[in-house]
Amino acid sequence: MTLSAFTTGTVAVLALGGLLRRGVLPRWLRRLVARACVVGLGVAVVLAAAGGVLLAVTPGVGDAQSRVSAQATAHGVTATNLSTPPKVAAALVATEDARFWHNPGIDPAGAARALLIWLRGGDGGGATIEQQLAKMLYTNGQRTRPDQVEQVALALKLAHDYPKGRILQMYLSTAYFGHGYYGLDAAAHGYFKTSPAHLDWPQAALLAGLVQAPSAYDPLHNPDLARQRRAEVLVRLEAVGDLTARQVRAFDDTPLGVA
Repeated sequence: MTLSAFTTGTVAVLALGGLLRRGVLPRWLRRLVARACVVGLGVAVVLAAAGGVLLAVTPGVGDAQSRVSAQATAHGVTATNLSTPPKVAAALVATEDARFWHNPGIDPAGAARALLIWLRGGDGGGATIEQQLAKMLYTNGQRTRPDQVEQVALALKLAHDYPKGRILQMYLSTAYFGHGYYGLDAAAHGYFKTSPAHLDWPQAALLAGLVQAPSAYDPLHNPDLARQRRAEVLVRLEAVGDLTARQVRAFDDTPLGVA
């Protein structure tokens, strides 16, 4: 990732250098571009070096599945190798990480927004599913600045070492859905008395919405907020093309149906 960014930046700098040598640009603009090239190349080198160091000092992720199993055992979860139902996968990705299937573990656009929020003193947000999995497995669920930086490096490693489907499987085996339900299987049976494979769209949307804040969107104690959150997930599914507007309207009228 860092090598790719460095290479892209270097090519851009060299291209601008070619324009400078050919005298295509006005003198004032040539001076400005020359300074920008020097600064840009310097930043690219620093970022590449920092990224390389970060990847080197953070742990490997070859034990991710064993960590999932250990957490499952601690929480009394027995089903950690279930296939991910398509509806749940679609709802989770649409809500938590719309570019999940194509990103390298981090979302550059989301990372840039998070950095700006950081600089203003806020909580960056914009974490990919890999970053959230890294938080659950390797940093004890913490979101301090150092932890978030480490999660970025771990997310890159997770995306490199595991297929996307496996990452979703590990995530849904570990995520907390409220009321003591760890993992999708426990949540599906606990809230709806059914298996994950038999969840319908409104049920999948409700569960996908819970992982962000299980207490706030608790469908048993805060049904109005849970319904609002489910509606947000359904709208996201429409936005990415998984549902039609007509389906969203119909599903939005469906009772929560939790036990």
